Amino acid sequence: MKTVRIGDVEICYEIFGEENPETIVLIAGLGSQMIRWEDPFCQLLVDKGFRVIRFDNRDSGSSVYIPGEEIHLTGNIQGYFSTLKPEDIPYSLMDMAKDAIGLLDHLQIEKAHFVGRSMGGIIAQLLGSYFPERVLSLTIIMSTSLHPALPSADPEVMEMMMKPSANPITEREKYFAEKISFAQRISGNGYPFDQNLEITLIEEELSRSKTKNGIIRQLLAIGSHSYNPEVLKKIQAPVLVIHGTDDPIFHPECGKDIADTIPNAEFVLLEGMGHSIPKELFGEISEFILGPKE
Repeated sequence: MKTVRIGDVEICYEIFGEENPETIVLIAGLGSQMIRWEDPFCQLLVDKGFRVIRFDNRDSGSSVYIPGEEIHLTGNIQGYFSTLKPEDIPYSLMDMAKDAIGLLDHLQIEKAHFVGRSMGGIIAQLLGSYFPERVLSLTIIMSTSLHPALPSADPEVMEMMMKPSANPITEREKYFAEKISFAQRISGNGYPFDQNLEITLIEEELSRSKTKNGIIRQLLAIGSHSYNPEVLKKIQAPVLVIHGTDDPIFHPECGKDIADTIPNAEFVLLEGMGHSIPKELFGEISEFILGPKE
């Protein structure tokens, strides 16, 4: 893993298959680290002849945003967003999209295929619309257009997401129990939940996390982002939208809305997949990703 300074952000990234000529960039979701794009999944793409780049978004994992002050949210999160002013937002989703472009610039890569999951899928939409000259294709997984008419996340899941986490140092057992419970709740019913794998990922995330309040600042970036279908309609690159039938955060209608709005986008609905990518689907999804490239 390497780190590069892009503006006021230190971006941590890793490259698999560096000798391969064509590049896929994997963009993580809200508060998620790049290791959630698991090594076996990355290797499948490498085996197909791609250079694969995964990176921590600013404010997650080992990518550090240098803020002026910490932010603490209290009360109702939706109510807080309704009172936001531009000066309250440390950065936008567009700033996060520019991080990805800055990483390409640093690596001297002219164009790439982008694969984004959840929040990363929203960032991918911005890349396709505003940086078309850098985009070979987009694959958008378990994401949303943020259309206000789309179904909301399940209330139970929202409550779990917004609840302050236990301290992983002083309340380690409680912290792991909360994280595992949430991961299991969003994983869908079609595939077995691998608790041992989840524990391993949580432990690695703890060991490489270098930021505080990062997920809050990322939430502010999402909450301040205005839905605009014209952004999606401008996308000309080949687009594949992948969604799971059991996603409790962004329901399948969210993925379908993206595919219906972007010209000529393809929509794939996977039975039993939730808001995560089970290892049983690594092979199938890696094959789907090759589709827009052809």
